[in-house]
Amino acid sequence: MAEDQTAEMNGTRVTVDFVRHRNVLLVQADLGPLFTDYYLHLADHHLRYTPEQAGLFKSALAAFTLHCASRPLNEHLAWTMSFQEPRLNLFLAGDNEDCTVVGRLFTENVRVAPENVFFSDIVARRGAEPRRSVVNFHGSDVLAAVTGYYARSEQRPARFFDLGEDHYALLLAQPDCDLPWFSAVDAAAVRSLGAGETLTRIQQRTYNWLCGCTQRKILAAIAPAFRADPAGLFGTGETIRVECPRCAAGHTLTREAMEAYLAQTATDGAAAGPAA
Repeated sequence: MAEDQTAEMNGTRVTVDFVRHRNVLLVQADLGPLFTDYYLHLADHHLRYTPEQAGLFKSALAAFTLHCASRPLNEHLAWTMSFQEPRLNLFLAGDNEDCTVVGRLFTENVRVAPENVFFSDIVARRGAEPRRSVVNFHGSDVLAAVTGYYARSEQRPARFFDLGEDHYALLLAQPDCDLPWFSAVDAAAVRSLGAGETLTRIQQRTYNWLCGCTQRKILAAIAPAFRADPAGLFGTGETIRVECPRCAAGHTLTREAMEAYLAQTATDGAAAGPAA
């Protein structure tokens, strides 16, 4: 079986349905497989967080994955949620072309600010300029923060539901939405929505946890600093430990590997010749 087929079988299926007569989108998933992949990632890279920190990230990963599934297939998305209490940053990135999500926590050197800040970046296609939205939020409830982002940036109502046992749902209002129903529906009703409402399947996608960071990509990211100040980067040692900025995976880089990478890129650049 091909690798991409295996990934799809093992991934997290997210469904998107239209609730007829209510003019609402229902996005839902059992996110257990995705959470399992994330926990394995933490174990593989010896990453440890407090229960509070881990809970915040889990909620953010759930909301972000459902959000990605509601967006066009050519988009690349990123969220950064900066909290003051507890002081940490949550980062999430999604690639809707490959249906992958990834993320990490930053718990050190988090900037002190008057308010919590939510950053949303969207790239409509590879290589395009990102569009950024910035909104402030209060408190440490991730799902409430995302709901506020939808109201102020997306300018449409959204409601997230933790349905228990790693099942999550997102309701998104569409034009002519039945707002009284939308505002009143609760988690119990969402769990059994198909029994009392007419649902039309729009699509389903399978999302996987994947960063794609490699030593070569990390070398490319560190290369400018090495060119500017090799001694400042490595000091008197021959190796440094670098965290991936997207998933916090640790990569050990050697001075020899860095020098070889720079030599290779210089050779490749010379072979390519001047731009036309």
